[in-house]
Amino acid sequence: MSGLTAVHLKQRSFLELAGEDRRAFLQGLVSCDVMRLTPSQTLFGAMLTAQGKFMFDFFLIERGDAFLLEIEAERADSMLKKLSMYKLRSKVSLRLAPEWTALAAFGGDALNVLGLGGQSAGQAVSFADGVAYVDPRLLEAGARLALPADGGLAALEAAGFLAAPFDAWNQHRMALALPDGAGDLTPEKDLLLEAGYDELGGVDWKKGCYLGQELTARTKYRGLIKKRLLPVRYEGEAPAPGSLIMQGEVEAGEMRSGLAGLGVAKIRLEALGRRELMTVAGKVLTPEICAWMKLPEADSAG
Repeated sequence: MSGLTAVHLKQRSFLELAGEDRRAFLQGLVSCDVMRLTPSQTLFGAMLTAQGKFMFDFFLIERGDAFLLEIEAERADSMLKKLSMYKLRSKVSLRLAPEWTALAAFGGDALNVLGLGGQSAGQAVSFADGVAYVDPRLLEAGARLALPADGGLAALEAAGFLAAPFDAWNQHRMALALPDGAGDLTPEKDLLLEAGYDELGGVDWKKGCYLGQELTARTKYRGLIKKRLLPVRYEGEAPAPGSLIMQGEVEAGEMRSGLAGLGVAKIRLEALGRRELMTVAGKVLTPEICAWMKLPEADSAG
């Protein structure tokens, strides 16, 4: 049981979407295929602007006669307001759901301990009056949980997990270059494909139209991605978000989030093909490419 780690994700919260039109309503607004959502299959997706730029991302869970959306707590009111704008005559109801809390569980044999032995992305099972599910983005990320707010962490500790601070999760997800919503993507500016949402299952290319779909498809099929979120290594404390990454006199990217020694940055793909060192705030910075990433060929990334 050693290595089992549980983190209370206090920076996350939940929206509840109910009503008989909930599936059709959400299907036309988000990048994932809501028709694939079941009580045993969760999803990861995003909501875009009409111009195809990132606005919000979320994890989607079906529970009873409602959907739960795990979202950024600081932006929960904004997402609720944005979704409400599209209700019109749809038979749906939307509300914040503070009775639920989000947790991450990873390390050791975490998936099997939680009953997720199938180990397929998004697989979900009942756990402690809530839901445990394999992170829909990447098996290596471990599990996420939606549990009652009054006892979620205690339930994981009873199952053998050791509670850890948020930085333990942050380090885990940064090493995998998993985007952290608006912490790594600039709302109304960045593109999903710059952050790997394609490879991470956040974009369904077979579903019908949704808000921002046209530009997202054009970006993919015309090979227009010139930058990517990548994990980066450096010595000492994290450079401030927004710090420019230089390659000599040429701008090579920008820091997005970080801890001591490890962070996530948006890097120009053409810079990866040059031998010159990258620096940020006076420190040498080394980008890494994760095994799950599918980057364009160097000769087409310039």
